[in-house]
Amino acid sequence: MAGPRGDRPARRSTRAGGGGCCWALPTGLLCAYGFFCSVRPSEPFLTRYLLGPHKNLSETQIYPVWTYSYLALLFPVFLATDYLRYKPVVLLQGLSLIVTWFMLLYAQGLRAVQVLEFFYGMGTATDIAYYSYIYSIVDVNLYQKVTSYCRSATLVGYMVGSVAGQVLVSVAGWSLFSLNVISLTSISVAFGMAWFLPMPQKSLFFHHVSSQGQGVGGKCQKEPWYIVEALRDLWQDFLQCYSSRTMLCWSVWWALSTCGYFQVINYAQGLWEMVQPSQSTEIYNGAVEAASTLLGAVAVFVVGHIKASWAKWGEVTLALFSFLIAAAVYIMDTVRDICVCYASYVIFRIIYMLLITIAT
Repeated sequence: MAGPRGDRPARRSTRAGGGGCCWALPTGLLCAYGFFCSVRPSEPFLTRYLLGPHKNLSETQIYPVWTYSYLALLFPVFLATDYLRYKPVVLLQGLSLIVTWFMLLYAQGLRAVQVLEFFYGMGTATDIAYYSYIYSIVDVNLYQKVTSYCRSATLVGYMVGSVAGQVLVSVAGWSLFSLNVISLTSISVAFGMAWFLPMPQKSLFFHHVSSQGQGVGGKCQKEPWYIVEALRDLWQDFLQCYSSRTMLCWSVWWALSTCGYFQVINYAQGLWEMVQPSQSTEIYNGAVEAASTLLGAVAVFVVGHIKASWAKWGEVTLALFSFLIAAAVYIMDTVRDICVCYASYVIFRIIYMLLITIAT
């Protein structure tokens, strides 16, 4: 039974499972999953692949379905992640990405590409399970550290994939189809590793205590009752959280910046294609993605170990770096020089990764 509202902070502080000695194995497994799931050497060349003879699409046909499916899935995935206790949704993410890359390899026609965009939208929407799973396993005092580890693992994986893609295309002369085969293989390895993740016994709303215990989310409760109770808790937390000016400020920034980030990374390759067509000259998309990801991973790892009062300095940091992000995007769009575009993109990604980790 949920206690009175005055008891909620104490109850929330005990939701993280496991002691400090038990955090290494699940954190290591989750980081390995995040690493292999991000080793996708074909991704820096995805626009070129879709516009080329393999799919023969136009720029306006490439991304819209992904954008809207991602938006539509966010809230139901958020609820399902908590209700199912994270691990099943992590597995769903791996499966969705496997379907996406399998269809990238073998599906033909606009309708098939739109279906694979839907699955890619599901794969990106379920990112919430990857980043929130570990909070149900480790103690609260480890949150900052494990957040930096998990985010750094995905960034390093993406960097390795980008470097491999650039080397295989520029030096070894591999086809973009072959890069997609490697991406599918790496995602499949990640999917296999996800099965070994420990199943959390707690979650934030639907499972307040261990599934073997009593109370909200326990097996001995009648399911409709505790679902209603969990949704009531969710609504009360929504009101409580967003009555905080600081929480509201960071949340609005998160929503707007994530929207802008997806817009930039989705259409940056299209912009580069306009500035310097890949059919007529060598492109270095993989090298640029690798450089931005490596530097971003370093920044994320460092910020995970910084002892700073973000309540005091957070909004100043937010305003300053958001201005730098806007400047980088503006320069990338207006200065039609490929080197300037690449440099602006690197700066944009580094700052975004830094700020999103602080926000997390």
